[in-house]
Amino acid sequence: MRIVIGEDSALFREGLASLLSHAGHDIVGRAADANTLVAVVAQAQPDLAIVDVRMPPGLADDGARAARKIRTAQPEVAILLLSQHIETRHSVELVSQGGFGYLLKDRVLDVDEFLESIARVAAGGSALDPEVVGRLLGRPATSALTPREREVLGLMAEGCTNVAIARRLFLTERTVETHVGNIMAKLGLETNVEEHRRVLAVLTYLAEFS
Repeated sequence: MRIVIGEDSALFREGLASLLSHAGHDIVGRAADANTLVAVVAQAQPDLAIVDVRMPPGLADDGARAARKIRTAQPEVAILLLSQHIETRHSVELVSQGGFGYLLKDRVLDVDEFLESIARVAAGGSALDPEVVGRLLGRPATSALTPREREVLGLMAEGCTNVAIARRLFLTERTVETHVGNIMAKLGLETNVEEHRRVLAVLTYLAEFS
């Protein structure tokens, strides 16, 4: 996989580059600020851009805004946001298009899980940090859901398939399908292509926190 890393901490950036290179990926660009990141991605044409949410010049949400620019200009580039803080302001638009992840930086410490997440994002899926998802539980639009349904929706927001959810919660796949159907009905999502409905469910989840 061809990867560009946007991260202002040289230590974290190079450590991440080393980890990914060791896993067989090709680091085709690095950037220490948001403006450079956009330019590097445009030139390198990577499969995936890993972006720190808070980058120079503003050290606020510059990285997230750069990610939106990249997605607009190069929709084929998958985006993985990294942050030490939970900030979902820009996630709603990005996750609706697939090929998007949002992980807290601590997740990099679990190397196998991190590598699995970037592979899923690069393949067009999603990877949302459990802590981000956890902060969204119990929001008004999901108040009609049972605790088990909120748990299932949380795993959906992490990017899990029904099979993976069944495995994580020790349920049958049919039971998970029933929970997903109930979630869709309670959130008022019309019958549609299943993948699209799952994205809409996650968007409902995220929109109330943005």
